Amino acid sequence: MEQKPTACLALADGTIFYGQGFGATGAVVAELVFNTAMTGYQEIMTDPSYAAQVVTFTFPHIGNTGVTPEDDEASDPVAAGIVVKWDPSEPSNWRAAGDLAGWMERRGRIGIGGIDTRRLTRAIRQQGAPHVVLAHDPQGNFDIEALVARARAWPGLVGMDLARGVSCAQSYRWDEGLWRWNEGFGARGTGTPFRVVAVDYGAKRNILRSLAESGADVTVLPATATADEIMAHQPEGVFLSNGPGDPAATGAYAVPMIRSLLDHDLPIFGICLGHQMLALALGARTVKMNHGHHGANHPVKDVETGKVEITSMNHGFAVDAQTLPEGVIETHVSLFDGSNCGLRVAERPVFSVQYHPEASPGPQDSAYLFQRFADAMQARRGG
Repeated sequence: MEQKPTACLALADGTIFYGQGFGATGAVVAELVFNTAMTGYQEIMTDPSYAAQVVTFTFPHIGNTGVTPEDDEASDPVAAGIVVKWDPSEPSNWRAAGDLAGWMERRGRIGIGGIDTRRLTRAIRQQGAPHVVLAHDPQGNFDIEALVARARAWPGLVGMDLARGVSCAQSYRWDEGLWRWNEGFGARGTGTPFRVVAVDYGAKRNILRSLAESGADVTVLPATATADEIMAHQPEGVFLSNGPGDPAATGAYAVPMIRSLLDHDLPIFGICLGHQMLALALGARTVKMNHGHHGANHPVKDVETGKVEITSMNHGFAVDAQTLPEGVIETHVSLFDGSNCGLRVAERPVFSVQYHPEASPGPQDSAYLFQRFADAMQARRGG
């Protein structure tokens, strides 16, 4: 006997995918993207950069290693939901502290299994990231017309500032270092720590750990922090974090702050949305991509050294390299589509990358960027 569908994915163009629901019940509207990573589904779900997005996993074995609190990149999942080929199975991993479906139910996130994710991924690549409604009802009762209408009415990410919603509400200190086999999370690096202010547009915990590991005494401030509030901490460097939404919308308040910081000649390092914020502050523009970059296997070329790094990415907007002003140098490009993946300011300790060096897909191809930031702060000390 064929199992009755308990979940459906309704696309704005009227396409409907039926499957088996897991996790929370209800319905959510979001942008649909696909991620090609073979591991790290929990890190992806808790990455604040996935706010207002449903993630289709191209790898079929999602949930097989369970969940553990150590892998959370934020206190709660941020992605609106997930789409998988096979229903999550019982976990088989020594680190597992629970199963994915139960974790999602407790955290209020919807999943749908039994989907032809290859077909769905092809549709996203060809037509762009669609607006969708993901619904889960154990009784299988769906008002399809209403779900499609809701997907069509959703305005989408263009013009949407999501950083405020995932940023911290107040400042805090961070000194936890990277995780090590059989030891757990370490402490901040040795030596006299560098005073670093991290502006939180949706910062992943492992970014903050990487900063601490490189010797930074990290103070995290909300996305809306002003230049005066940042400088009150007497930073030796400023970090601009990853985050979700349209960079131009977040830039309405972030760009003036960053331009003011640039006048202080501090080392500045940005990742993902922080890279886009820095580019906007320097005079460049950002554009919405067709389907974005989401995965742990993206080759990026350092155009200054010729080195190719295997990187982790998660972004639906990109810096338009053609708009980089004089004195701002493109340092990295995607070998998938040639889009901009990094920049630096000539003769100044200011740089950023589009990808995620803390995610270790290479696994250590891009770890040098945190050391570059530390070296810039050391040079400013005169040592």
